[in-house]
Amino acid sequence: MIQLVDVTKAFDRFAAVNGANMTVPKGAIYGLLGPNGAGKTTLLKMMAGILRQDHGTITIDGEEVWENVQVKRRVLFLPDFVYFFPHATIGQMADFYEQLYPSFSRGRFMELQSVFELDPNKKIQQFSKGMQRQAAFWLAFSVRPDVLIMDEPLDGLDVMKRRHVKQLLIDEVIEREMTAVISSHNLRELEDLCSIIGLMENGTVRIERDIDELRTGMHKIQAAFRGGFPSELTKHLDIVHREERGSIVLLVVRGEKRSIEETVSSFAPLILDILPLSLEEIFMYEMGDVVDVRETIVG
Repeated sequence: MIQLVDVTKAFDRFAAVNGANMTVPKGAIYGLLGPNGAGKTTLLKMMAGILRQDHGTITIDGEEVWENVQVKRRVLFLPDFVYFFPHATIGQMADFYEQLYPSFSRGRFMELQSVFELDPNKKIQQFSKGMQRQAAFWLAFSVRPDVLIMDEPLDGLDVMKRRHVKQLLIDEVIEREMTAVISSHNLRELEDLCSIIGLMENGTVRIERDIDELRTGMHKIQAAFRGGFPSELTKHLDIVHREERGSIVLLVVRGEKRSIEETVSSFAPLILDILPLSLEEIFMYEMGDVVDVRETIVG
């Protein structure tokens, strides 16, 4: 488990991270969302032990990360701008990673060549940005880290490669209980991947939510009633949003689906449909009073 408690980091009196708290359970894929400048990169670098926090604690499985070699050997950080040694090939970088990380698997490296379809003997600087990003993932998955921390990692990948990378990530989490943290400014990029979402704004993690709980705890109801919407119904439902379109009323309601359906049905609606809510809509209704969700995480 990764635990951040009251973490702060300032640069020239500017608080890039300001009192951030965050919990990432073992074997979870945690999506850290927020606009550019929210402090995501600084937070991830501290989590990986690259930067030292000014205040607060950062632990992985109960151990402090900063200057802890044994912990950092289990953690791999994949930055937004991936660095490779000048003139190095993928094969040469693999040799370096093998010396640096005891968990590096040469067999896994050979196996993944058929997935990424890159020439391991070609200089990485000759690759396109997207191909360099693929090379970084190839090496990262070959390391087989316990914790994989990624900063905007899907930028530059085409649709098919994104799909392959997401599936590899999911496989690693399922098979080895790897813990992953992935940052993005775009909710749609992560909604099919993460089990937990954290929303970062102005240097702090404002919201943490389990995605399954979000999906099962809010529903959209479309209904019509003889004589109009019964005001008594509002006393029996936790209504987040209400909108009327002629004789049709659209409700967004918190609660358990079956209970909501039974309650509305007891008022004898002429029409009753339960419609799907996108994760984007759930965030907007659930958290719109806390932050401007559309401005913050909808790309």
